[in-house]
Amino acid sequence: MAKKLGKGLGRGLDAIFATENVELVTENDKIVEISLEEIKKNPYQPRTYFNEEKLNELKESIEINGLLQPIIVKKAVKGYYIIAGERRYRAFELLGRKEIPAIIKEMTDEEMMVFAVLENLQREDLSALEESESYRNLMDKMSLTQEELAKKLGKSRPYIANSLRLLKLPAEIKNKLEQGVISAAHARTLLSLKTKKAMEDVCTLVIERKMSVRELEEYVAKLLKPKEVKKPKAKDIFIEEQENILKKRLGTSVTIKQGRNKKGKIEIEFKDNDEFERIVSLFKEE
Repeated sequence: MAKKLGKGLGRGLDAIFATENVELVTENDKIVEISLEEIKKNPYQPRTYFNEEKLNELKESIEINGLLQPIIVKKAVKGYYIIAGERRYRAFELLGRKEIPAIIKEMTDEEMMVFAVLENLQREDLSALEESESYRNLMDKMSLTQEELAKKLGKSRPYIANSLRLLKLPAEIKNKLEQGVISAAHARTLLSLKTKKAMEDVCTLVIERKMSVRELEEYVAKLLKPKEVKKPKAKDIFIEEQENILKKRLGTSVTIKQGRNKKGKIEIEFKDNDEFERIVSLFKEE
């Protein structure tokens, strides 16, 4: 059961989480105590990893100073879903508390999804790939274009597009990005390469050589620069004529190569021993 505690915390989170027609926290919100057993984690939570060290720091802070901001929840068929404040909820679990201060909000699933992303983005809690996944999920589940999602989240369309590009990375490079071995800027530069193998090979070089993003951009630009194909020099008309005479005389392909110092060589092709003997016999007849 939820027990009322009194007035809300004012506009503290309002500026962070207000979007379009919905305000997450208002001055009239009531703070209530809710049993942790009744609370379920947000099914739309984009964050998959919670830093254990930071979680313990939050636990110690709550133990000493109390909870400065209640969590935000939505009524479910049974119990409640967390809208904002999963780290605080987890810290209360670590403390062995039975109840937690909360504000109950009426919210659609769509609004809940958006707020789950916004909370983490505002607090910079998402990794680059978690952010990309959250954008894709919002677009898929809400049937949004990149432009529509950008407006809803207050981002530019190119920002959303660049983030989504990271989902095209090979699994091995995604792992390196998640581990912090390479940056999102490194990863986006690797996407310029045409094949998975090329991306993985260059990623290995980035790590071995500790390349900066700028150095990687220059390296990739060189790889992608089209190689100049040298056009063969036009043959001297006299040489061509002599080649044609020999081809007719010998009945096979003949190439005459002449260097700058007038020296050269004549190449006569044959496909087997019989043809070789036939050509040699033609010279003997002379």
